[in-house]
Amino acid sequence: MDLGEGLRKAIARLTGATIIDAKTIREFNKELQRALISADVNVELVLALTKKLEDAALKEKLPPGVSAKDYITNMLYEQLVKLMGSGFEPVMKPKRVLLLGLYGSGKTTTTAKLAKFYQDRGLSSALIACDVSRPAAYEQLETLAKQAGVGFFGIKDEKDVRKIVRQALASLKDKKVLICDTSGRNALDKALIDELKAITEEFKPDEKTLVINADTGQVAGKQAAEFNNAVKLTGVIVTKLDGSGKGGGALSAVNAANVGIEFIGTGEKLNMIELYDSKKFVGKLLGMPDLESLVANVQQAIKEANIKPEEAAMEELTFNTFYNQLKTLNKMGSMKNMLGQLGVANVPKETFEQSEAKMKKYKSIIDSMTVKERDDASLLNNSERVRRIAKGSGATEKEVRELISDFNKMKKFYNMMKNDRNVRKQFSKFMPK
Repeated sequence: MDLGEGLRKAIARLTGATIIDAKTIREFNKELQRALISADVNVELVLALTKKLEDAALKEKLPPGVSAKDYITNMLYEQLVKLMGSGFEPVMKPKRVLLLGLYGSGKTTTTAKLAKFYQDRGLSSALIACDVSRPAAYEQLETLAKQAGVGFFGIKDEKDVRKIVRQALASLKDKKVLICDTSGRNALDKALIDELKAITEEFKPDEKTLVINADTGQVAGKQAAEFNNAVKLTGVIVTKLDGSGKGGGALSAVNAANVGIEFIGTGEKLNMIELYDSKKFVGKLLGMPDLESLVANVQQAIKEANIKPEEAAMEELTFNTFYNQLKTLNKMGSMKNMLGQLGVANVPKETFEQSEAKMKKYKSIIDSMTVKERDDASLLNNSERVRRIAKGSGATEKEVRELISDFNKMKKFYNMMKNDRNVRKQFSKFMPK
């Protein structure tokens, strides 16, 4: 059970109670404590939070017209936001960013994500390969730079980090944002500190950002404090927050260490990095919709999938436009993340997996269609065509017919929406500006 599921279970216990009395509050707090502690949130912080909730529920006078359930739920939201820290808004100007982190933090992938984040917002970006200890680090960063469409500089097999930085600054002087990847260790030691200080002296970073894996839980706070003491951090990025039960523990621990959280990584894809906003994060845990993020994700996905505006504007549904919609969904990340932004929680894991497997199968089937078949679905009433498509895609004939049936149902619904002026108006909000 992850943190969000545990919190929602505690709230459900409160919501289902007929009377909010001392017994109900204590049972609610026990459920809450279990959820937070199992997610590796510090015990002292948990006890302090639940004590505040109990005092508020049993001792404070409720505002007029507000039920005890709503009052406690709102207070839980506010206390969790406080526990998880504040939000972050980056300064969008030329800068140099130094990324640091231990082995397994996801630092190298985050380097590329961050460069893509800034480049997508109009600041040309490039990566500098200064991880001189991990095998294949140079090749990995070079590959990620190509995938992100950003600049890259490194000197293969070079161990002198000062030399790499000097040549990088000369080579990449036309780039607005330079992001330097660095070596990691199993723990922060003197050799790593000396190397980071050498890079800092040469690179002169505007930002020194630590990358931490959410799975480290409370240890994240210790890491943040140690790196901060060694090199004076400007912020932290917490990775692998795509459903990790330890995510809340990592975020609360970093906040307790008084080092600001800047971004969170929510998946492996290069677009799966978000500005940290504790209100949105806690809202997602509690099952509250985050429509602003959903709209932003849709717009970015449409842009990255190279979908023409006329194809996204509800003109006509063919297998071509349907295929583009599948590409857009794929660009948006996991279905679990999308439903979370809509405030839909507690959907079984098997349901996500089955739906995502089905979409993948549908893409393969459409790939095996001819150009004419994609444009004119009526051609697929022919059994020979269905048999050929099934063979070419590795699907069964039954699966091909399932796709055709689902497509025809969708087309009927699509045409109904297309003729509704109010629906078209709402849909326009999702189009890239």
